[in-house]
Amino acid sequence: MSNTVVKVENLVKKYKELTAVDQLNLEIKEGEVFGLLGPNGCGKTTTISCILSLLAFDEGKIEVFGKEMTPVSYDLKSMIGIVPQNMAVFDELNVYENVDCFCGMYIADQATRKQYVDEALDFVGLNDFRKFRPKKLSGGLARRLNIACGIAHKPKLIIFDEPTVAVDPQSRNKILEGIVDLNKQGATVIYTSHYMEEVEQICSRIVIMDHGKKIAEGTSDELKRTIKNTETIFIEMDEPAASLTEKMKTLANVSDVSWKEGKLVIACTGGRHNLIDIMEILQAEKVQFGRVWSELPTLNDVFLTITGKELRD
Repeated sequence: MSNTVVKVENLVKKYKELTAVDQLNLEIKEGEVFGLLGPNGCGKTTTISCILSLLAFDEGKIEVFGKEMTPVSYDLKSMIGIVPQNMAVFDELNVYENVDCFCGMYIADQATRKQYVDEALDFVGLNDFRKFRPKKLSGGLARRLNIACGIAHKPKLIIFDEPTVAVDPQSRNKILEGIVDLNKQGATVIYTSHYMEEVEQICSRIVIMDHGKKIAEGTSDELKRTIKNTETIFIEMDEPAASLTEKMKTLANVSDVSWKEGKLVIACTGGRHNLIDIMEILQAEKVQFGRVWSELPTLNDVFLTITGKELRD
């Protein structure tokens, strides 16, 4: 039996003249935390809606758990949990009733459902808020309620679509820790976000999308190795003489040297002793400088290199 949970082949979704998803191919394996990364409007949410068969698409094929996904594939949908970007709860029901309602769509046995609801509330830390209506919850607690509603029936595949938008740092950390725990318990996770650091923190494999296309795929480390810049060194100092920057550029692994906002910025490609080589030049030239530090590339650097724009555009 294949361990592929989701397979998307040549997916195309158009809105009149706009192609929201363009010949997209994805394969998500069992046990992964699969990150779908890209700016707002890149096609992430549309892709998820197509996978769930909530949207009809123009071309392509989608399989979930080895079967073709259709609007009436209720057997498949019962194994999927959804945590949407926007709040999807009932304002008229309290916290417990909301989770019970969503869990009851899949779990008929009352005793089992009660156990699952209690476990979901405990998992997201909402036991003390059982009788609260959603509007009485803070933004972070409301997001946790959204998660509890999506996971209470213990799905094998859980889709998180921008679950940490507009929440405080404490709630964000709680949500991310919860996603990792769900994965450890056996759930395959699809995580869409435009927050680089979150995807880098929790995802085992990442696809970067832009304009509806897949533009890069791999682990965080694999993606970082695709770009030229492997290390950036910063040195606080007054604007240097042209002769100093030219000497820096002669070093074997230095690709670019610039001075910005009181810092000398040196981009390096490969090499293990770049900082030592640079410091030797500074000492030989008797240059006065302040703080010195080095930064390794991030997913943001990867995205900037590939697309030429900031992820949060």
